[in-house]
Amino acid sequence: MADYQAPLRDIRFVMNEVFDAPALWASLPKVAENVDPETADAILEEAGKIAGGVLAPLNREADEQGCKWNDGEVSTPEGFKEAYQTIVEGGWNGLGGNPEFGGMGMPKTLVAQFEEMIQASNMAFGLAPMLTAGACLALDAHGSQELKEKYLPNMYAGTWSGAMNLTEPHAGTDLGIIRTKAEPNDDGSYNVTGTKIFITWGEHDMAENIIHLVLAKLPDAPKGPKGISLFLVPKFLVNEDGSLGERNTLACGSIEKKMGIKASATCVMNFDGAKGWLVGEPNKGLAAMFTMMNYERLGVGIQGIGAAEASLQSAREYALERLQSRAPTGAQEKEKAADPIIVHPDVRRMLLTMKGYVEGGRAFSTYVAQWLDIAKYAEDDERRQHGEAMVALLTPVAKAFLTDRGLDACVIGQQVFGGHGFIREWGQEQLVRDVRITQIYEGANGIQALDLMGRKVVANGGRFFELFAEDVGAFIEANQNDVALRPYLEPLAASLERLADVTESVIKASAENPNEVGAASVDYLDLFGLTALAYMWARIVKAAAPKAEGDTSGFYTGKLKTARFYFDRMLPKTVSLAEGIRSGSASMMDLTAEEF
Repeated sequence: MADYQAPLRDIRFVMNEVFDAPALWASLPKVAENVDPETADAILEEAGKIAGGVLAPLNREADEQGCKWNDGEVSTPEGFKEAYQTIVEGGWNGLGGNPEFGGMGMPKTLVAQFEEMIQASNMAFGLAPMLTAGACLALDAHGSQELKEKYLPNMYAGTWSGAMNLTEPHAGTDLGIIRTKAEPNDDGSYNVTGTKIFITWGEHDMAENIIHLVLAKLPDAPKGPKGISLFLVPKFLVNEDGSLGERNTLACGSIEKKMGIKASATCVMNFDGAKGWLVGEPNKGLAAMFTMMNYERLGVGIQGIGAAEASLQSAREYALERLQSRAPTGAQEKEKAADPIIVHPDVRRMLLTMKGYVEGGRAFSTYVAQWLDIAKYAEDDERRQHGEAMVALLTPVAKAFLTDRGLDACVIGQQVFGGHGFIREWGQEQLVRDVRITQIYEGANGIQALDLMGRKVVANGGRFFELFAEDVGAFIEANQNDVALRPYLEPLAASLERLADVTESVIKASAENPNEVGAASVDYLDLFGLTALAYMWARIVKAAAPKAEGDTSGFYTGKLKTARFYFDRMLPKTVSLAEGIRSGSASMMDLTAEEF
């Protein structure tokens, strides 16, 4: 099993050469005052050291140990508390946070690269700062000035961590039927009562306080999702002077025994009249929660990329060292008993498929992060609204497509190892187990596909989709005379046209049959994702081609050859996906329940 090493050259290539992130930051005054290329590079370098030197060495043993629950208290695996202090001392919890309350104010285009390294090196641990960042986003956007001043500085510092409490035993996707209640007190606080499940890092021993953001219903709340409010409920109450007071009436009832991410505590949280404070407006809790959802869902997609990158690093090393049989064209290393398995076409197919997903996926996550930065920081209303529309459209694709392909890549990496891939000590089976949850939490991938097809495409007549199509079309038009890009522009244009055609057909068909949206949704998201990655690979070619001549390192030439593989062997899947979508919903819906 290869030791994970942060792919800093690849990250810098995507951020600086493919997307020219510094130029974007310079165009956003609120970003430009906090970051420059030198600062960004220093952040990447230090993040890579923490990921490879601190977190990755803990990953396997922490998986073996898991978290332990004892009478409401959760203890973390060996080394986690010390690693958390490393994160705290470096200020990493507040990397993207509001500088007014102690955050560093870094753009998502940079934060996304940090997130990939942390998640790739140790996903179970990485969920802790990820959830705190999400809680901070919601609080910063919707909390009162008093709440922000009282809680955000310690959360950005990492002294206090954050947890999101949405799901209940009977209410997962359908949060409108939650039962947790919040009763108002005379002093402006609320007593929150109910049970939440699947609460990641809801209890642990790494931070001195845990700040829970809890969805609950007020006594007079309307039924359904329009009656949900958001409350801040701390593990320990906070005194007026900022010191910790008495323990609040909430407790971890148990932790789940899980398939993967065993080193993270997935908690059942019981709130028994726990004191909390309203975040945002009454009955607008879902809107407040969705402020952080776009960031968190991209973060989950990045987890998929990170796991796939870790799997690729190990599979590549194994393929270079494992000797089995001779190459089809004859012995390549005659002095050895056999050739390394990388000489075999099928092993190359597997590794190139992984590279296609990982490197294309990294570019796509950075592309979405740029739109997030524009949506958050642009001072021009039209530009900001354009960014918001692109974020709305691309977020479900980033979350679902990147995690689906993340699992695919980890399974492929396991396959490269053969029998060793099934054995725990080699690490590949842990990556398969860990990455599997990314397809489920923060909105299951089938729901993401339904969100994309129904809300983000059909509901607005394809208006958001047209913005994406215009962006890709403008790139194709602008590069017609680029000799290096010419072989890629025609298949990219054909895939975009295929996507536009099925978009129009589903919009029309759904007007008469609502089942058409759900029947098309998963295939549509995959078609969209493959097309989006083709666009990313075309942009990679544009950046790499001028530097490939005389490239003795193989870095740029490798990008061009991987792009060729993606267009030859991976993009053609869009043809079958489009045909499946065009077949409609009849074959899916005609069976009666009994016939299943």
